[in-house]
Amino acid sequence: MSWQGKILLVDLTAGRVRTEPLNMQWAEDYIGARGLATKYIAEMMDPTADALSPENLLIFVTGPLTGTMAPTSGRYAVVTKSPLTGVLACSNSGGKFGAELKNAGYDMLIVTGKSSKPVYLTIFDEEVKILSAGEIWGQTVWTTEAWIKAQHQDPQIKVASIGEAGEQGVRYASVINDLHRAAGRSGVGAVMGAKNLKAIGARGTKGTAIADPEAFMGVVRKTHKILAENQSRKSLTDFGTMASMDSMQAFGCLPTRNYEGVQFDGASKVNSDAMFAVQEDGHRNFVSNKACFGCTIACGRIAHIDKNHFSVVNRKKYWVASGGLEYETAFSFGPMNGIDDINALTFAGYMANEHGFDTVSFGGTLAAAMELYESGVITKEDTEGVELTFGNAEALVIMAEKTGKGEGFGKILGLGSRLMCEKFGHPDVAMHVKGQEFAGFDARALQGMGLGYATSNRGACHLRHAVFSEDMSEISGNGKARPVKESQDRIAAMDSSGLCLFLVDSGMEIEHFAELLDSDLEGNWTVERLIESGERTWNLERLYNMRAGITAADDCLPGRLMNVPAPSGAAKGKVSELDMMLPEYYQERGWTEDGIPTSATLQRLGLEAG
Repeated sequence: MSWQGKILLVDLTAGRVRTEPLNMQWAEDYIGARGLATKYIAEMMDPTADALSPENLLIFVTGPLTGTMAPTSGRYAVVTKSPLTGVLACSNSGGKFGAELKNAGYDMLIVTGKSSKPVYLTIFDEEVKILSAGEIWGQTVWTTEAWIKAQHQDPQIKVASIGEAGEQGVRYASVINDLHRAAGRSGVGAVMGAKNLKAIGARGTKGTAIADPEAFMGVVRKTHKILAENQSRKSLTDFGTMASMDSMQAFGCLPTRNYEGVQFDGASKVNSDAMFAVQEDGHRNFVSNKACFGCTIACGRIAHIDKNHFSVVNRKKYWVASGGLEYETAFSFGPMNGIDDINALTFAGYMANEHGFDTVSFGGTLAAAMELYESGVITKEDTEGVELTFGNAEALVIMAEKTGKGEGFGKILGLGSRLMCEKFGHPDVAMHVKGQEFAGFDARALQGMGLGYATSNRGACHLRHAVFSEDMSEISGNGKARPVKESQDRIAAMDSSGLCLFLVDSGMEIEHFAELLDSDLEGNWTVERLIESGERTWNLERLYNMRAGITAADDCLPGRLMNVPAPSGAAKGKVSELDMMLPEYYQERGWTEDGIPTSATLQRLGLEAG
């Protein structure tokens, strides 16, 4: 079976390492990855503990399909309490690190306590060491990864690390692996920094054991055929997620200038066509696509910044091909801030990868700051002379680097939009749910998306539900509660498998996930069992967040989306219908009108109240 049956526990306070058997009953109930780590953190940690205290847990977790021959099997998750939201964080990443951790023999790494000095962790199968990170503390992600590989004379070590943003406590700092793959959201990198843990290097030779190898490979071949023939998969391969820029612009749900608008005049300058256009230095922004472990989709982008661009003209260090724009990054840096300079967006993306911070939260926070600057609340004195106006590409470039390094006004931006806007006395300007900034889809046009944002257990997130087809076929909240709830449960199960959600965009259904797990693991794994497991995970996340202080009042959207009609596009004149959808959603969930899971729901799912 492709659970390794073992977890690694590292106590940084005591400097001790030990292993213990995986709780197989929990694995049976929660599958792995997101679900399984949620169960461990719910059992092991006080939800009221400060997210940046030694009491917080930091969990790196794989799924039972991670590291196997299944398509997109490179996924892992980082689960902790978020310093950005104050609720449960589960941030997913691809690349190769997750598969390496799994093949070293561990389903999960649980980090507790805080080291008295900067350290990094090496995992070479059973040989696990806590080593001094004195030489790399204060260094970038890129420097750190190269240093660890050189130090251990092994270029195949897979590294997950933080940059200065994590060290400086940027509330949305990321964990970066394989140079530009990110466990990006919710500030998991800040928790790692608070523990004085700089990096984890993993090298595994154990492999994985499959319950029924012949049946498993049959399903693998079938799913690869589905992916090979699917048109949406081909679009992801050719254009990554950047194709969304044009479709969201056309529909009128592309958030622009901190949600003041829903369509951006400069969208054609920061879309996929712009990535393929030849620049002044004779090169395109797009260099190639790139795949994660076991992936035939290869949605990742490798990019090049025009050497004549002001951001790099005197900085040859950045005359390299590196991680390029994906839709969420491009939307957040571009339309959200009124900026149509694709090279400036790419440079800011380099900063996010090099210094380790979330592009969506940074872009949303910068947009709020630009609105406050233009209204006179934030001054040039605050920004140290930078004109923080919508459309200013130089301001984006400067502030991305300052935020990554935790310098100047970048430290204020590092608070996230909620805390920053509260600091300046204008909380209404922050576009967030539960402290986490929005993705690039306006909730006035995509009504189900708005409900999904409001009810997401990790704050605003477009990856916790999937109702695009329903939303784009009818701009109404009618009938959206059930598909949002059902898709949340399906995705929770899929997230827990160790595979990528882009499989769903590429033609695979939950039935295929069930077939893979049924041949990978012992026992009977049906669609119904997966959905029930996903629902169990969703409700356990809700219980944890309630104990952390969340109530129904936090299942909300900003007033701008509730009260200010969309100014253009297909939803022109409309606002979010959350007030209608939310009571229906609670009913579909088997929760009270106050958003609390009922005793009957908890009993059905085998969960304890309290």
